[in-house]
Amino acid sequence: MTWYGAGRRHPSARAGAGPAAADEGGPAPEDLPMVLAQAEVSGIESVGGFAGGLYMRSRTPELLRLAVIAGLPSKLFGQWRNMHVNRPFPHSDVYRSGQPVYLHDAEEAMRRYPQLMAGLPFPFASLYVPITHERETFGVLAVLRPATPGLPVDEADRRRLHEVGANLATTLAAMAADGPPIVWDDEPMSVTLPSVTSPPVRIGSFDWNLGEGTVTGDEGWCAILGTTPDELPVTVEALAARIEPEDAYGLWALARQAAASDRPVSRRMRLQGADGRPHLLELTGRRGRRPGGPPGTHLTGFLIDLGAGPVVAESADRLPHGVCNIDRLGRITYLNHRAETLLGRPRTELIGRVLWEAVPWFGQGAYEDHYRAALLSTDPVHFLVGRGADWLSVSLFPGVDGVTVTLSPGERPAYAPESLVAPGTGLGSPADRAVALYRPVALAIALTEAVTARQVSAVVTEELLPAFGGRQLAIYLLSSRHLNLAWETGFPRGFLNRFDGVGLDAKLPGVETLTSGRPLFFESMQHLADAYPGIPLDAHVGARAFLPLIASGRPVGSCILGFDQPRGFSPEERTVLTALAGLIAQALQRARRYDSEAALARGLQDALLPHRLPVVDQLDTVARYLPGTQGMEVGGDWYDVVETGQGLALVIGDVQGHGVSAAATMGQLRSAVRALAVSGHSPEEVMSGTNRLLMDLDPGQFASCCYIVLDPATGSARAVRAGHLQPLLRHPDGRTDVLDLPGGIVLGVDEDAVYPVEELTLAPGAVLALFTDGLVEQPGLDIDQGIERLRQTLSDVGSSPLADTADRLINEARRNPDRPDDIALLLSARWSEPSGTRPARGAR
Repeated sequence: MTWYGAGRRHPSARAGAGPAAADEGGPAPEDLPMVLAQAEVSGIESVGGFAGGLYMRSRTPELLRLAVIAGLPSKLFGQWRNMHVNRPFPHSDVYRSGQPVYLHDAEEAMRRYPQLMAGLPFPFASLYVPITHERETFGVLAVLRPATPGLPVDEADRRRLHEVGANLATTLAAMAADGPPIVWDDEPMSVTLPSVTSPPVRIGSFDWNLGEGTVTGDEGWCAILGTTPDELPVTVEALAARIEPEDAYGLWALARQAAASDRPVSRRMRLQGADGRPHLLELTGRRGRRPGGPPGTHLTGFLIDLGAGPVVAESADRLPHGVCNIDRLGRITYLNHRAETLLGRPRTELIGRVLWEAVPWFGQGAYEDHYRAALLSTDPVHFLVGRGADWLSVSLFPGVDGVTVTLSPGERPAYAPESLVAPGTGLGSPADRAVALYRPVALAIALTEAVTARQVSAVVTEELLPAFGGRQLAIYLLSSRHLNLAWETGFPRGFLNRFDGVGLDAKLPGVETLTSGRPLFFESMQHLADAYPGIPLDAHVGARAFLPLIASGRPVGSCILGFDQPRGFSPEERTVLTALAGLIAQALQRARRYDSEAALARGLQDALLPHRLPVVDQLDTVARYLPGTQGMEVGGDWYDVVETGQGLALVIGDVQGHGVSAAATMGQLRSAVRALAVSGHSPEEVMSGTNRLLMDLDPGQFASCCYIVLDPATGSARAVRAGHLQPLLRHPDGRTDVLDLPGGIVLGVDEDAVYPVEELTLAPGAVLALFTDGLVEQPGLDIDQGIERLRQTLSDVGSSPLADTADRLINEARRNPDRPDDIALLLSARWSEPSGTRPARGAR
């Protein structure tokens, strides 16, 4: 999806493409960003929130992406842009279950979702509702608001937020019915919320012609915009060009709401005036019509300048300390003369810009948690900021529409610059110190979930680097007395290759930190060069920390943290980093053990599946198998093709659960089915015998299975099914059906279960598809939708070779790196040509 920011206009801005046009046919696919932004803002307003985010499903199964972030700067919340549906977070639970979650205070959130509070340890309430239409879930709408300790979210707020989510789901379902699937794979849109506190100063009236896409106004309206009546009317696109990119969707949301309602609606937004300075404006509109015109063709209302008056500015300029105001996206809306002096920049260069982007020394990663604290809670935040050799004492006072920042000269702290933990009871409050410590806690929690070495490295990148303001990370693992590069981020491409595979006798800090067992800290690259003359250095001049990775006394490797600027390390920081290195080492050791055990388990499972399928005249068979990628346990999916005296038996099955037990049961069932089939038993006897065997082997285990015996010469087949998914049959003309085979219950439940047999016929050119549920199940989607998508894909493949057909059916799953379940697919195609002209067959 596209965010229409600076220099890019939303399609609604073109003449004649206003709300009236949209009302005729509903939102078009290109309107999706506007639809999502409007819904998130409406949800926040409906329950008195101050911020929120809207997560949408993506093209990557199992992954939700943040589509809209409202009332918060997206840069500060980048690590929450992607949310896996199986993570222990409320967004994921809501998406999987389709049920809302309401967390009225931090205590409730900590009790139910400790990882959420480990990442955002601030006193706020959060509400989450699914965006679900019938049996399809598109995403999750989340709202943040002030905490209400001891007071659960009331029914009225629950109902209002549910209605917003349900209305959005209905709109998205209508858009999906007439266009491509609704997914989000772009960056999140940052949206400004309507203001509620600023007093009006100037006012002007306007008339928006929705059909022509033009706007006229009175003298007051022209004065606010810096135009003259002679220049009217102006186009909506010209008006949109004066609006801050983050506020553009507020204009379209206002128009749509007004066009659909007889009641006035209002929005506040930032508008660029003729003098180049931004003004805060309130735009109120109501649907109307001109005499003789059709209803709903004009939007009329008022434009009110809410800019800060000169009296406020003069009063603030008399104060001895700096005063600065930022909105909820971090943009500077006001600063007094003293703030200009302390920041070393004039107002003209700062107004309208994001504070931590406009003033580089405010942008250090170590300060980001302070900004997050001010935006998510009502408690003041205090900290020190280093400005070269000088220091500033900074206080943040949160409000509904933004944050007031006060600045005054400060004394050099007793701890190192940008230190994570302030010793003693200095400037930091208890809340500040809690914020400083939550990153290590979040890292420790996240490491418990990481399974593979790659996942451990990713967790360290996401949690450890931001905690200390780092920009580079490298992890080396020990193998055969050599350190091998396992992970890197932030370093120049190829720079670390020269250190890959170095022996333990090399005089390098990454080696010596491991052999000595003690961490090494260098406050700048010059200090590093002085300690290790001749060591290759990259272009960065910042500090470096080399940490030994030792688990239970055994060396695992070394970890390198890099910083863009020189900095010191307080004693507390050194202690925390050393302790975290031990946690990382334990996680990596566990991950390496998993990697080797998983490889062995996969090998055993692979040995249980057929590597070659029988070759028979007039029938081709092709199979594909993909193991799940989540967790370390193997699954119990299997397939087989068996030559019997009655024809060729096609078999597919799925044992409940995962792990060695499931794989062992799978191997036993496959052997049982094969033995019964080659012994000449009928399909119902094969299924009944396998059922009794499973009950004898493991009374607590069960499995599904589908067994079809096919005569390649005539195409006649007899099928029996035990709780398994219905096969698909593609006819020679391309028509594809989901078969309706009668079946019995799953294997392993009732030893007297009956499995009826159904007869069917495969015409020459027909394709039969048997598969397991991993191919058609996705969180948030009903399994019937997955089956229908598979049916449509099989219908669309045409007369492709069978192997190509199998690849196409399984390609989407193959691209997903986070498959929660195994996938088995077995295709058979009947041909009337001689065997020498048939396409190739294969098992994998």
